[in-house]
Amino acid sequence: MPEQTNDKTNKNPLKGLFNYQWIVKNIPFFLFLSALTVLYIANGHRADKTIRKINSTNNELKELQFEYKTLKSEVMFKSEELQIVKATEPLGLKVSKEMPQRLQAEKKINN
Repeated sequence: MPEQTNDKTNKNPLKGLFNYQWIVKNIPFFLFLSALTVLYIANGHRADKTIRKINSTNNELKELQFEYKTLKSEVMFKSEELQIVKATEPLGLKVSKEMPQRLQAEKKINN
């Protein structure tokens, strides 16, 4: 004998789950999930911004290191004796061929 089916027993189980009272009852939970979603997205944007800032700082550091090495090599080159002689010739300065003389301070005798 076939069983008689009742309209109430054949209802879709999900249909009763999403009724008005259930939605109203769970509004605080939905708001909580929404807040978590906003925080998650904001954290992702903040992390991306921080990574971009770190990368730009690294690039700036590399440029400054290159500039430092370039200037250091120029200073080392210009501080060589021959380069100093060449730079001072237009001013009329020449390397002395004489030995330097030592100056001695006179000792004061206190009475």
